[in-house]
Amino acid sequence: MPRIRAATIEEHHEMVWADLTEAVRRLLLERDYDSITMGHIATAAGLARNTLYNYAADKKTLVLELARRASLPLAQQVSAIAARSSDMAAERVREIIEVILSESTNHAMRLMFLPNSSPLVADLPDGRDNPFTALVAEVEKVVGDGVASGEFHGVDDVQLTVELLSGAMRAGCDRISRDPASLPATVQAAQRITLAALTSPAP
Repeated sequence: MPRIRAATIEEHHEMVWADLTEAVRRLLLERDYDSITMGHIATAAGLARNTLYNYAADKKTLVLELARRASLPLAQQVSAIAARSSDMAAERVREIIEVILSESTNHAMRLMFLPNSSPLVADLPDGRDNPFTALVAEVEKVVGDGVASGEFHGVDDVQLTVELLSGAMRAGCDRISRDPASLPATVQAAQRITLAALTSPAP
C-alpha cells in the first residue's frame, strides 16, 4: 500500500493531484501534447503507473484538472468583477479584459491558448464541465447588464457577441504569450476594440 504523505487521506489525495497537474504542466512545456503518455506523467509525478490510474483513467482527465486549477483564480476574479452590479458595465468589461489578458502570462493558462495546443483544447469537455464555461457566463452577464441599462447598443445576441469578442481575446493572449512586454499595449487595444463594438449604435 502506498505511503500516505499527509495527516489525512484527503490531504494526501490533494498533494498527489497537485503533483500530477504540475507534472502535466511541465511536460506540456517540454513536448507536444499528442506525444505525452500516461507513463510520462507517472514518471514526472514520481508515481507508479498503477497508482496514477487510481486517480485518472486517461490524459483527458488530467488536462481537465490542470485547466480547472489554472482557471480557478481567474474565474473567481472575473466573478467578483461581474457581481459589482452598481458599477457601469463598461468599467467592468475593461477590468475583466485586463484580468484575463494579464493571466495569459501564467504558464498553465498559456498552454491552453498556444497555437499548437488545439488537441489539448479539444480534450476539454463542452458545457458545465469545461472550466472556462463559468468565465464566459460571467462576461455574458456583464454584457447583458450593459444592454439592459442602455449602455451597450446594437447587441441583438449577447451569447454570439461574447463568442465573437472571445476570438479577439484569444488573439491577445497569443500575442502576449509570444511577447510578454506587449501586455499593456495589448490590454489597451483589446479594451478599445471591445468597447467600440459594444457601444457603437446599430446600423
